[in-house]
Amino acid sequence: MHKLLEHIEIEPTTPATATVIWLHGLGADGHDFEPIVPELHLPASMAIRFIFPHALSRSVSINNGAEMRAWYDFVPHAESGANDDINASAAQIGDFITRELERGIPSEKILLAGFSQGGVIALHTALRFPQRLAGVVALSTYLHDYSRTEQERTDANLGIPIFMVHGTQDPMIPIMQAATSRENLKRLGYDVRWRDYPMGHQVCLEEVEEISHFFQEVL
Repeated sequence: MHKLLEHIEIEPTTPATATVIWLHGLGADGHDFEPIVPELHLPASMAIRFIFPHALSRSVSINNGAEMRAWYDFVPHAESGANDDINASAAQIGDFITRELERGIPSEKILLAGFSQGGVIALHTALRFPQRLAGVVALSTYLHDYSRTEQERTDANLGIPIFMVHGTQDPMIPIMQAATSRENLKRLGYDVRWRDYPMGHQVCLEEVEEISHFFQEVL
């Protein structure tokens, strides 16, 4: 295992029995979703450890090459152009999963969540991981490279529950792109639950409540 990315950890009041690894979007960092934890109103008995990694800084083509925290360089209309970055970021998240296994958290009690770019990495990592995970929360995001996913996915995570949420007015990732990803994931046999809300590229209160319900179901 390599050196872990810088990250934030929020420990439960009793020894952790489950872990959520939550990935931020382009230009943000791990602090972005840190405030959401108390808003989930999860029972203390669930004893969930939350981990919020910070992506490395890299040049981002869509922002004129400016350096910012990003899981991959987003190149518009290049379906597989970011594969190397995505592979590298997925390996970094895999290292977090491995550490949780070493800390005694069963793989089926580890959930990946991500917003936008972070959701792309959460999906990419989970569908390829060799041990069964609890599920994926994919917020305002999409599935990268369907055909490659079909080839590389593992049997261990076939049918994994995936909670997808998208804004009907999202200007960054059009809802049709997300809906296509939803249908492709269903075609591959995953248990996809879908919600959409009249919002942009963001998170709303109703969405947070649904995420809480999903955590309570699968963890």
